[in-house]
Amino acid sequence: MAKNSPPSAVPPIPASFEQAMGELAQLVEQMEAGELPLEASVAAYKRGSELVKFCAQQLDKVESQVKVLEGDMLKPYTAPQAEGADE
Repeated sequence: MAKNSPPSAVPPIPASFEQAMGELAQLVEQMEAGELPLEASVAAYKRGSELVKFCAQQLDKVESQVKVLEGDMLKPYTAPQAEGADE
């Protein structure tokens, strides 16, 4: 028995961090406004989770690529520790 509903399409991987953040912002706005029915809200939540994971991976990649010039040598960037963090 054939179904008339179209096959569920897998959303494409965002082309960039900025594109993913833009899509995520749209999803959050729609969900907060209550514009989506329940099934669409669940799908939006799943897509949002995928986008958050994608963005986190992109940030991890960039973090590992960031370097600082110290003297005449490039060294990996390490974030300064907050004062009183060890107390």
